[in-house]
Amino acid sequence: MAQFGFENDIHSILKLDMPITNAPMARWQRKASSSVLASSANPSARSPGKNGNKSLSMSKTPSKTPGKNGKTQCTPSKAGGDRFIPIRNNKQMDVASFLLSKENEPMDTNPSTVSLECQKAWSVTLNGCNLEEAKILHLGGKPLNAPEGYQNNLKVLYSHVPTPVSTKKTRYISSVPDRILDAPDLRNDFYLNLLDWSRENLLAVALHDSVYLWDATQGDIVLLMKMEREEDYICSVSWIKEGNYLAIGGSDCKVQLWDVETQKRLRAMASHTARVGSLSWNNHILSSGSRSGYIHHHDVRVANHHVSTLSGHSQEVCGLKWSPDGRYLASGGNDNLVYIWPGVQEGSGRGGNAVHVFSEHQGAVKALAWCPWQPNILASGGGTSDRHIRIWNINSGSCITALDSQSQVSSLAFAPNYKELVSSHGYAHDNIVIRKYPSLTKVAELNGHEGRVLNLTMSPDFSTMATVAADETVRLWKSFELDPVKKKAKDRMVKSTGSIIHQSIR
Repeated sequence: MAQFGFENDIHSILKLDMPITNAPMARWQRKASSSVLASSANPSARSPGKNGNKSLSMSKTPSKTPGKNGKTQCTPSKAGGDRFIPIRNNKQMDVASFLLSKENEPMDTNPSTVSLECQKAWSVTLNGCNLEEAKILHLGGKPLNAPEGYQNNLKVLYSHVPTPVSTKKTRYISSVPDRILDAPDLRNDFYLNLLDWSRENLLAVALHDSVYLWDATQGDIVLLMKMEREEDYICSVSWIKEGNYLAIGGSDCKVQLWDVETQKRLRAMASHTARVGSLSWNNHILSSGSRSGYIHHHDVRVANHHVSTLSGHSQEVCGLKWSPDGRYLASGGNDNLVYIWPGVQEGSGRGGNAVHVFSEHQGAVKALAWCPWQPNILASGGGTSDRHIRIWNINSGSCITALDSQSQVSSLAFAPNYKELVSSHGYAHDNIVIRKYPSLTKVAELNGHEGRVLNLTMSPDFSTMATVAADETVRLWKSFELDPVKKKAKDRMVKSTGSIIHQSIR
């Protein structure tokens, strides 16, 4: 029995739920007793309106923490104070995900479903404070819902509004020709001018000893004429500005004048002693340049057609162009010179004096073009040994711009629809280049031909250009089409009808 009594004493000692009578006082008990003694000793330290017999479990940590300098720093007692330390916990991420998923859903107009008090309670429960009170900046209003069919609802928030510059339509220039015509037996000679487009939309092409006409409106092809002798060939063709008259220069030293409407030859004018490689019209005056270096003016209204001779070039005249206003005639030759001649005067005779002589080119000058909207501007292009495009001011006689095209320049033409300069090239690129005028920056480069491009001409509405090359093809490029609004305005313009020499050619 004695041993059972000993075991009971051991168990009673090891039991933890029994009060320990001889243990020291706990720390919380010492603090509680000291606070009670202090309040009883100094009743004025107690805050008014507060119960001094509060439970010890309701005591709070002092709100002021002593600083290093003995000063105290207040901690904000509620959200929205002067100091904010963001804490991104999992609850906030859940709230953000919930708000994004519900953002674009239609709003429930029934106020009884979800009250403002419930939303406020949710905000306090999830975030620890009311977010509406803690916000520094608040943007009112809600974004519009995305229309039906949108896969991403956020697109409606960040939509691109086009500026006036971006709404401007850009012009498309095709790198392939609109049409290709065969040109068999085409003479591969740089100094000849074998292509021209009339006001009546007829394209004349000289193929060795024959001249063919292609109707751009109907698509018909007609053989207009053929040289009588087999050894002769066509050197140049040129349409009168108005009407259906075509001038043809040949290797037989003659200039023929044909009425295309009736397909009859009106006359053959003989005055040169060498082949006629260049032609240009100025109303009733037809100017022709030959290999001899002379330029003849022909008045097609009279029987004695040869009215004047211009002598300046020492070699073949391969380029010849009258200015749009008829005041000046530009001529380029194989002697690398460009002459500017005055208009034809009655009785001027053989000794016509040039207005300007430009000697900057280092190669044959065949490519000549007058600017339609600036009559005093002339563009010229040099051959293989020069390869430069030069812009001249005829009034001052100075070279405005010089550009190295890095290729032989065979033809030049201005495109007034977009105020551009077009050039065709031979060795080494064999292409067509469209440049902006007057900066001469490259707009497009067309590389369709497989041989050197010999001639270039523009359609009557300046929307299309035709090129002929050593690959025996004629290619049509629709590179300058106007937009519908400008085209309608241009169509309203009154077109001149008939020719001033219609009833006076003999």
